[in-house]
Amino acid sequence: MFRLETEVDRVRRDILHSRLKETNTAASPVLRALRGTAHDREVPLHVWVMDGNDRLAGGLVGHTWASWLHVTYLWVDGRHRGAGLGSRLLARAETIAVRDRGCRAARVETWDFQAPGFYRKRGYEVVGVIPDYPPGITEYTLVRRLA
Repeated sequence: MFRLETEVDRVRRDILHSRLKETNTAASPVLRALRGTAHDREVPLHVWVMDGNDRLAGGLVGHTWASWLHVTYLWVDGRHRGAGLGSRLLARAETIAVRDRGCRAARVETWDFQAPGFYRKRGYEVVGVIPDYPPGITEYTLVRRLA
């Protein structure tokens, strides 16, 4: 007999994550080789840009894992858009990912009304499209090989 439960439970979440990692590691020689290396865990990567009044003008939040940079958020205040801050934030994160963390590629998800064109101009290629996610919006996954 089984019982299904729906609740937020961090202890069970952590157990599930650990067991999934063990199962995936056992099933994949690539993940087995990754274990215990510098690329084995997610490492946060944050880049901020402040204006002349020391207020947040923009930022990039992401992490590196398995020799990839994952850009989670990239935002520039509307008053500062068009000044190249987004490009500078992305370039700085990519530089750190390559130089300090040995990353070879980057990935990002963005919606159709956000920035797919911005990433394409910077060498990212669309590798996935999810229409109607959420309803009425298209989500894009883009990747770029890093030098």
